Amino acid sequence: MNSNLNEDALDTKYIVQCQNLIKIYKSSDDIEVVALQGLDLNIKQGELMAIIGNSGSGKSTLLNMIGCLDNPTAGKLIVDGKDLFKLSKEEIITYKKQTVGFVWQNNARNLIPYLTALENVELALSITRQKNKKEKALKYLDLVSISHRKNNSLSELSGGEQQRIAIAIALANNPKILLADEPTGSVDSKTANLILDLFRDINREIGVTIIIVTHDGQISAKVDRVVAIRDGKTSSEFIRKVSYSEELKSIEKGLYDKSQFGNTHMELAILDKAGRLQIPSEYLKALNLKDKTKIKVELEDEKIILYSPDKR
Repeated sequence: MNSNLNEDALDTKYIVQCQNLIKIYKSSDDIEVVALQGLDLNIKQGELMAIIGNSGSGKSTLLNMIGCLDNPTAGKLIVDGKDLFKLSKEEIITYKKQTVGFVWQNNARNLIPYLTALENVELALSITRQKNKKEKALKYLDLVSISHRKNNSLSELSGGEQQRIAIAIALANNPKILLADEPTGSVDSKTANLILDLFRDINREIGVTIIIVTHDGQISAKVDRVVAIRDGKTSSEFIRKVSYSEELKSIEKGLYDKSQFGNTHMELAILDKAGRLQIPSEYLKALNLKDKTKIKVELEDEKIILYSPDKR
């Protein structure tokens, strides 16, 4: 472990620690594209959380770097106590086999079409050289409630059923982190809700950390924490006002509507280590600033007030 890491980076309760993470791509015509520009994020062991943002915000880039499918340009990325900047090729292979599991939106990346559900999971177990493959494959299919379809080919299964098999495959190496990139993007809303309920059940049953990337904030309402990324930085977080168990009790008693995202979560803006704050574009637009680079800031009765310098 790098001795120059600050105290936050040494906190063992975090399984993922990103500090000032930067990712720059070069296009074919040698133009630089900044996907992440100083992103800070900590994820606790056993957390069920989502990362949301518009296309191009950097959320999938972050997921790929946590999965060691892409390399950061600068900053620090510590996962399960490992500095991903310093891993050798052999260590990266071991990391992928032992630490992370992936669920993709496109089932073609998850599944082999000419194999049955059981054979797909057995293949994943073969890659990690596990014994008793059939027994373990059935266990994982049962965990995602699809064991009754174990002998069916993929053409005989619905999109939701295929995604359940994909989740079973992602769990086959017993990962510490399950990474899901738009896992509900190709199914209807009813099936999406079932898949998200499944993620919660898995999280509660086996304690695996689950990170879901999605562009849909309403879908993300089922997780415990939501981090919003804008322009390559964390801009805000939505955290639960009440625990999920308390929420379920309230729903059963008819105290509030479970579908209302705002009733379950509270939004918090994110300050980086230098005290900088990302202000939502709609807020700045409402101020109608003449100079788009400057804003007046005042402390008033324990509140920070932002306003156009031309109006006060």
